[in-house]
Amino acid sequence: MRYHRGVEGMPLSIRDILSFMGYAEVVCCVLALALMFWRRLITQYRPLALFLVTRVISFAICEPVQHMARKQLSAHTAYNIYFYTYWASYAIEAVLGFFIILSIYRLAMAPLQGLQRLGMLMFRWAGAIAVAIAVTVALGPHVTSVKFIRSAVTQLQQTQSILTLCMLLFVCLAIRPMGLSYRSKIFGVSLGLGMMATMDLVGAAWLSHYNNMYSSYSVVNGAVICLTLCVWMGYFAIPEPKRRMIILPTTSPFLRWNQISLALGDEPGFVAVGEVSPEMFAPAEVEVMRRATRNMARHSSERLVNQA
Repeated sequence: MRYHRGVEGMPLSIRDILSFMGYAEVVCCVLALALMFWRRLITQYRPLALFLVTRVISFAICEPVQHMARKQLSAHTAYNIYFYTYWASYAIEAVLGFFIILSIYRLAMAPLQGLQRLGMLMFRWAGAIAVAIAVTVALGPHVTSVKFIRSAVTQLQQTQSILTLCMLLFVCLAIRPMGLSYRSKIFGVSLGLGMMATMDLVGAAWLSHYNNMYSSYSVVNGAVICLTLCVWMGYFAIPEPKRRMIILPTTSPFLRWNQISLALGDEPGFVAVGEVSPEMFAPAEVEVMRRATRNMARHSSERLVNQA
């Protein structure tokens, strides 16, 4: 769960720490985007790049609004701008999280096209079900628009966090069979997402027991976010080892399931049943069949003469 910056009623020291972490986060996001552009990874990790851009834009809107509250803007206007910007960006980040998971899975399973296609189909269905569950849970009697937005986005983010941790576990287990290493960018991005997802779930548990979560948790959450961005910058900066060739035994379940998945995705064959009229073929096809028939008849005649 993302942390609010500059919440009223906080001790001054906590507000200062969170404000500093907010600026540090923006700097790290910009540096990570610069490294991705320098390494030409924007296309390969496009959802992650959009995720970082969303966080920068959210901070660029929310931070000035807080400073202008009760000065240039009324408290009501500042609250509305901050609320809808914060939760809209939070929802966009949750959706982008699903796309980041898809991109990580696609890159990790690139050598096995059949399993890659089958897994991406399962993740798409999981994402659709997550959205449906989030909307269903948020609906209820006497639900206002504010409560609906908070509940739906929070539920969506929690579901995305669980899927992220599942993806991290899968990458850790399959990193060697897929020819990758722990210095791979695929593992680095998955590790950073896992750190954020863990803090999101911890924040949800904290909120269920304590009314005020904007204290020590906010500081720890901000530190983890900055650490995650530093991990991504490190993985984007260092050269990635070349992916090893995958050699699987004939009894490998990876190989068998990949073959099954490829076979399930193949188009079925077609057989003409019943009479076929010449009008169903193009003139060139009719000419080819006519010549082939004439050649077959000539070869048959020559074979009969030779046997006689």
